[in-house]
Amino acid sequence: MKILAVSDLEHDLIYTPTAKKRFKGINLVVGCGDLPFYYLEYVVSSLDVPLYYVNGNHVSAVEHTTGGTRTHPWGAVNLHMRTVMDDSGLLLAGIEGSLRYNYGPHQYTQGEMWALVGMLSLKLMRNRILHGRHLDIFITHAPPWQIHDRDDRPHQGVKAFCWLDRVFQPAFHIHGHTHLYRQDDIWKTRYLNTQIVNAYGYREVELNLVQRKAWRTLQPRTDKVVRHDG
Repeated sequence: MKILAVSDLEHDLIYTPTAKKRFKGINLVVGCGDLPFYYLEYVVSSLDVPLYYVNGNHVSAVEHTTGGTRTHPWGAVNLHMRTVMDDSGLLLAGIEGSLRYNYGPHQYTQGEMWALVGMLSLKLMRNRILHGRHLDIFITHAPPWQIHDRDDRPHQGVKAFCWLDRVFQPAFHIHGHTHLYRQDDIWKTRYLNTQIVNAYGYREVELNLVQRKAWRTLQPRTDKVVRHDG
């Protein structure tokens, strides 16, 4: 299964009429925040695949476009504080925003993030009962604490995300927020059993899925992450 993850930057290779040809074979798109609604709508319409997203800390509550007023991207599913099983059997969940550094939208303290993770955990435990596992892909805007984060307050990582990855062990935790400017910037880190990926710009993620006969669901067993061209 091929997943396209996008975040923070409107990339020329995606926002183009040739996107469908360039990203042939993509089965699913995840958005990790700070992208305009019209951009996500373009991805949905161009690739004609499901798109799940969370909001970043810079997104506007309302977006005015030539197609009308938007409070969310049409054709996409907001994952914030939700768990979703897509048509392939993949389990996804998400949490929006970043740590609070001013009074902008979608910002939370470390304590508030712990509360959000605690509430989401109840849904992940239900997944275990219903589907035989907690989670396959965790989608956030902010990175986990001390993984792909920065020292400045706006870009510090979230401590509760490390706990969630350690306890529920998703195959992937895909985030945005932290911009990458150098070729040697670290964008992929293995944390215990979870591959953490910074999707700044875009990343292509490949999962090999195998059938679990006992639960008749799908479970990621191996993975591959492809670096973007730009």
